[in-house]
Amino acid sequence: MLTIALSKGRILDDTLPLLAEAGIVPTENPDKSRKLIIPTSQEDVRLLIVRATDVPTYVEHGAADLGVAGKDVLMEYGGQLYEPLDLRIANCKLMTAGKVGAPEPKGRLRVATKFVNVAKRYYAEQGRQVDIIKLYGSMELAPLVGLADKIIDVVDTGNTLRANGLEPQELIATISSRLIVNKASMKMQHDRIQALVEALRAAVDSRHRG
Repeated sequence: MLTIALSKGRILDDTLPLLAEAGIVPTENPDKSRKLIIPTSQEDVRLLIVRATDVPTYVEHGAADLGVAGKDVLMEYGGQLYEPLDLRIANCKLMTAGKVGAPEPKGRLRVATKFVNVAKRYYAEQGRQVDIIKLYGSMELAPLVGLADKIIDVVDTGNTLRANGLEPQELIATISSRLIVNKASMKMQHDRIQALVEALRAAVDSRHRG
């Protein structure tokens, strides 16, 4: 059995057409089903529906052979995973943001984010002293109520930032979703997984040529 971990939302919606081109179609709609393990048109392939931030954990520990995760999640997670293919879906940017026109604070910078490890690495590379405040959501509030000077978050259109009086500032990384593979699975089922990787690569290339 080949198990693929996916998360609901934009990544799932963008991944299913690519899997379909590789001959893998879920037997029921993952968005409407309450099941977390979904069979597919191939009897020996199933989908696991998990939280986006948990996809790398399921794959690294072997509960899933493959998965699809955003580069932002992978940068934060670290871990030992193969990342053989950029699926070029769910594109966005990981950026710092702050209040429009606010001067650069003196002294230690306070940064609110759910990407704690990314933030630490980013500011360490700059040699800046920062206090990282972990939040799980509603990042835009932090600078407005004085909890933080800046935030680090994923930016798509930037509309939510602008609606809250914030502006995107420094680009940390350009984000897209990646296919990830468990290292042991890659050894044990190499030919099979490699065939799926190549089928998905062809689907991605075809989409971008078109």
